[in-house]
Amino acid sequence: MSPDVDVDVLVVGAGVVGLASAAALGRAGRSVWVAERADGVGRETSSRNSGVIHAGLYYPEGSLKARACVRGRELLYERCRQRRIAHRACGKIVVAASAQEVPELEALAQRAGANGVPGLQWLSGDRVSVLEPHVRAHAGLLSPATGIVDAHALVLSYAAEAESAGAHIALRNEVLALELTGGRWQAEARGPDGWARVRAAAV
Repeated sequence: MSPDVDVDVLVVGAGVVGLASAAALGRAGRSVWVAERADGVGRETSSRNSGVIHAGLYYPEGSLKARACVRGRELLYERCRQRRIAHRACGKIVVAASAQEVPELEALAQRAGANGVPGLQWLSGDRVSVLEPHVRAHAGLLSPATGIVDAHALVLSYAAEAESAGAHIALRNEVLALELTGGRWQAEARGPDGWARVRAAAV
């Protein structure tokens, strides 16, 4: 049996969301224990995403997802610049393959503009072909704010920040039981050295 752990927050999973949460909590002065069943960080869902920095085109106007996407995009670009994480604002073209699809593209442009997506540009079919020679379209909508990021480097940056803020990342520790008892969470994690009991005010 591994020693008992008593912390403010237990984070389950050392992917991009778990590590970003751990970093923020650590900066706020909380003690944090991150349980990750894999033998490295970012090995599951975070290793299988597209690496796209979304501009905020698709979410309903005024929704929480729309606001979070637009604000998060700018914060992510800023983080990448400050920490020299490989990224590029390469842009994206959404196309109407025929005249019949133009109204749908117009509705998308209106929604994206209402969400605060900057720099949207209408493209003719010929202009789409100039920018993307293998694409044939009737019209296109260019979103220059859309980009790509090295997702693994981003995960590692959050891991480094979390650890520098005092969070402990426990690799090869899988949480198999979790129960709220007496106002605190009681968890059992199976790790390479046996079982760990983790008590936390929040999970």
